Amino acid sequence: MIGFILTGHAQFSNGLASAIDMVAGDQPAFQIVPFDGAQAATYGDDLRGAISAMREETDGVLVFVDLLGGTPFNQAMMISQDIADVEVVTGTNLPMLIELLLTRGAGSTLAELADQAVAVGQAGIVHKKLEAAPAEGDDLDDGEGI
Repeated sequence: MIGFILTGHAQFSNGLASAIDMVAGDQPAFQIVPFDGAQAATYGDDLRGAISAMREETDGVLVFVDLLGGTPFNQAMMISQDIADVEVVTGTNLPMLIELLLTRGAGSTLAELADQAVAVGQAGIVHKKLEAAPAEGDDLDDGEGI
């Protein structure tokens, strides 16, 4: 199984983990490593420790981060250069995580899951708009019938 680590600024990983727990329940090989000001000095070591421990128990680790170029991303990328079979995906969103958590299996490779994460993440971003409801008294009869 591929392990998942979720990290990001402030309450990002805590909030997504809470939503995942509500929607999909407790997940194996899934851990969060929040980056907040109180632990900023030890964050890199904390993330490295979590990735190393997860890597020992799994076939690979996919690290999900919030923001391209931010500290969690930069730290994850540096760590991925030192530990084999670690990939990083940035721009993490809830649809991405839920689908991957529920579809990963023994046959999924790290590269396949990373590609799937990007595809699902992008597909989860859409713009929708509801049309205004007709005002009372507007004549909707166009002569065509039902």
